[in-house]
Amino acid sequence: MVKLLRKPETANKVVQDVAIGGDSPLKYVGFKMIDLAQGETYEESLGKLEVCVVALTGRITVTDHDATFANIGRRSSVFEQVPTDSVYISNDRAFRVTGESDVARVALCYAPSEKQLPTTLIPAEANSTEQRGKYNNKRTVHNILPDSVTTANSLLVVEVYTEGGNWSSYPPHKHDQNNLPAESFLEESYYHEMNPPQGFVFQRVYTDDRSIDETMTVENRNVVLVPAGYHPVGVPDGYTSYYLNVMAGPVRTWNFHNDPAHEWILDRK
Repeated sequence: MVKLLRKPETANKVVQDVAIGGDSPLKYVGFKMIDLAQGETYEESLGKLEVCVVALTGRITVTDHDATFANIGRRSSVFEQVPTDSVYISNDRAFRVTGESDVARVALCYAPSEKQLPTTLIPAEANSTEQRGKYNNKRTVHNILPDSVTTANSLLVVEVYTEGGNWSSYPPHKHDQNNLPAESFLEESYYHEMNPPQGFVFQRVYTDDRSIDETMTVENRNVVLVPAGYHPVGVPDGYTSYYLNVMAGPVRTWNFHNDPAHEWILDRK
């Protein structure tokens, strides 16, 4: 069985490591979560990958050895619910991240890339913010790398907040067919945090033919992989859910298809 739920490696500075070409079912999306103490560094040569470095919490300095962005990052907790700073770095470069605060959490979001693009700071102010859904399907979205910008070759990166008692990525939708303009093929990863941290959410990943059909109890700092299928998230009362989404595929556009069995909820009066 494909392992969709990944638990954190809490003893290491690399807390999550979903490598393209490793034991992951994803071919277009890679993800790492790095915890850095002040002065601690992480370095990597990208090869044929692009990366979006997200200053999730705390402050960091990011360099590709030509451009340097010093002391970036806007929040001590993701649950301050304000956008943060990120840096896009293209393929065939190397980069280094240095922790500038007591603790910094850094998300590294990867996709295959062949065309080299400029290294770009994505300041918090460039993140568009959306309120999506109604009734018990409300959530807040910060768009870090949406498909409306040309900063990246393949990567799409967003972060989403869902309050307790609400559903997110709902009604269930998918984007696993190259059938544009109706639907695009995008793999996806979810990095989850909870407030308070002892909380949990439920996430189901399922395909029309049920070749994938898994319902997971997802805890703080877990990652869920979505190679295909619908992928709704339910948040229990009393807790706030945060997740960081990374998407990539052969075409950099997000066109999704709702599960017809549940699409009716959109038309309620």
